[in-house]
Amino acid sequence: MDERPRQQIHHLRAADGVQLAWADASDGPLLIKAANWLTHLEHEWESPLWGHWLRFFAGHFRLVRYDERGCGMTDWNLGELPPDRWVEDLERVVGAAAPQAPFTLLGISQGALAAVSFAARHPERVSRLLLYGAFARGASWRGDPDALRSYQAIIDLSRSGWGKENPAFRQIFTSRFIPGASEEQMTWFNELCRKTTSPEIAAELLAIRSRANVVDALERVRTPTLVVHARNDQVIPLAEGHLIASAIPGAEFVELDSSNHILLETEPAWERFRSAALEFTGA
Repeated sequence: MDERPRQQIHHLRAADGVQLAWADASDGPLLIKAANWLTHLEHEWESPLWGHWLRFFAGHFRLVRYDERGCGMTDWNLGELPPDRWVEDLERVVGAAAPQAPFTLLGISQGALAAVSFAARHPERVSRLLLYGAFARGASWRGDPDALRSYQAIIDLSRSGWGKENPAFRQIFTSRFIPGASEEQMTWFNELCRKTTSPEIAAELLAIRSRANVVDALERVRTPTLVVHARNDQVIPLAEGHLIASAIPGAEFVELDSSNHILLETEPAWERFRSAALEFTGA
């Protein structure tokens, strides 16, 4: 169950010509993971932060995932990026991986923006919608001036400190995502920063995320939905998870006792997440 299966990496073209990299691993019922912040299809396969996530999902599903535009093995070129480009890229991956079959759709963090929009557009394609650490509105829409100023400071710092062995940047950025992580895990996350994108693209993606808003799509989702959120998540406030769960008709909500935006394998919250996900999906 915990052994890492072999993955196959493919490429396709988005509507505007940007080349997207996507990966297919294992077999079983299909689960497609919408792209989220900071991925690299090869590098995270060996990750002390994401490895247990991938082993878990690939152990129970045929796991399909992809690197978003500007990151990882996808073109480091944002191309055209109107508000709905992320969901259009997801539609392309779904078309390549599962032209007809319904599937479970996973949205982690920013991946929820595309996942919610896709589920609202294509209710017949999504059998289950699983959202973790999710948000439907970026920092600019949350009515918290102090948090928005902090977010803008991180954008500015990304342009100069991205991927460098800079203790100040590491303290501000990495520790927000994984405050409970070990030194090895934090070092790996810093290395991911260097390998997955450039300082300019990182700052631009952060800025675009702050302006994103799919709240209007939530009430149009008719897919059975489970929303899971860590109580003390420092990246995406718990209130954002509550907002999503209250707006999607019939959505279930599970609150985890954790401060990590990326759940660590050794914390009890990870086992709680696994149990909730398996019960919800019937895997």
